[in-house]
Amino acid sequence: MRRLLLALLVLVVGVAASPTKAGAAQTYAEQVVERTLDNGLKILMLPDHKAPVAVVQVWYRVGARNELPGLTGLSHMLEHMMFKGTLKHGPEEYSRIISRNGGNENAFTSDDATTYFATLASDRIAVEVELEADRMRNLVLSEELFEPERNVVAEERRLRVDNNPIAFMFESLNAATFLEHPYRQPVIGWATDIEGWTLADLKRHYDTYYQPNNAFLVAVGDFDPQAFGDLVAKEFGVYPRAADPPPVRAKEQKPRGERRVYVERPARLPFVAIQYVVPNLHHPDAPALEMLESVLSNGKSSRLYQRLVREKRVALDAGASYSRTAVDDKTFTLSAQPQPGVSADDLEKALLAEIEALQNEPPSADELARAKAQVEAAFVFAQDSMFYRALLLGTYELAGGWRQIDEFLPQIAKVTPEDVQRVAREYLTPINRTVGVLVPLPTDDSAPVERMPAEPMT
Repeated sequence: MRRLLLALLVLVVGVAASPTKAGAAQTYAEQVVERTLDNGLKILMLPDHKAPVAVVQVWYRVGARNELPGLTGLSHMLEHMMFKGTLKHGPEEYSRIISRNGGNENAFTSDDATTYFATLASDRIAVEVELEADRMRNLVLSEELFEPERNVVAEERRLRVDNNPIAFMFESLNAATFLEHPYRQPVIGWATDIEGWTLADLKRHYDTYYQPNNAFLVAVGDFDPQAFGDLVAKEFGVYPRAADPPPVRAKEQKPRGERRVYVERPARLPFVAIQYVVPNLHHPDAPALEMLESVLSNGKSSRLYQRLVREKRVALDAGASYSRTAVDDKTFTLSAQPQPGVSADDLEKALLAEIEALQNEPPSADELARAKAQVEAAFVFAQDSMFYRALLLGTYELAGGWRQIDEFLPQIAKVTPEDVQRVAREYLTPINRTVGVLVPLPTDDSAPVERMPAEPMT
């Protein structure tokens, strides 16, 4: 990834809108202006006049989920190439223009999308719209630019995955968790696939997915929606609607037993992660799974931290994550790094004991109330940022519709302790479990201890 921003995404997808918090007297449905151009490009506009700035994000519905075996990583590679110039602007000129106009820009690729964004003074917003419209269809893809950037991506993979034992273990774990669905593929691509890409592969990927009807634009900030929508229509409306990209038809079948992955890498300590395939936000159990994650892992008062880190002292750190806003059903993940002298087997048993405890007895009313309050508090902080509000809109739109933002906290409020116990019993079962263990090989004693990432690298 050009610049990894998964941590930001994690913050946003882990919270939901509250129409009565943070001074947000209106729901998102009352604030957002939606418009769709004749060529299929959807525009989501949320006026916010607290400061004379605006955030513009362009989301393409393409990520690792859309890639074929042997061609993994093309979406991420294309993200790199989007900064290499168009017929109108030279290499890296996009970033220099945004900088000259006082703004900042960035991009990220995930399993489900590739997203480009910039923050500018509101009277400079037309600069970003013109640049994004230009590179949607006028990118220069040449061998001269392609080969050096392929080497950059190969080196990025070596640094972020091959030389990072925990990231490498998570990559192997994902591939074992999903046998059929493309969520098994790494966003950055398999190393041999990176070596095998051709320029023709990349051009085909660009022409298939970088079309107005496979994208949507999100803007939050100090602008007039009518004028801004007209500006977007003027710049992006010149492109005709293209053929719809091929749908992702692969569906993961229910597992028939526990799977295990052991990965040997030079490391100071073992690492353990346990994944379960669970439904996304479209399923009625999603709010209860969200609260199960919060009870287990939200802050230092959570169960995993209190029991494994503070009381039993078997873990340096421990956490859980739930991929609620993935486009397709994805994962609920437990992970932990042991204290020196604690084995991976003992740590795994300790993690599973916490799951068993929730399956045998629901969380107390006070414990669940505290977890709900933490979810709401996270949302309050997120509302102070135009960028996060735009990211929230984009994430929900991608997963099935931005209007679902307004539904989530009311659903959270209805979750009972018995609901949390029920989803723990239904989904966190041995037959639905894939366990990944990092087995450390000898390393330089002076090397730092690898720490648990904020999010499994994908």
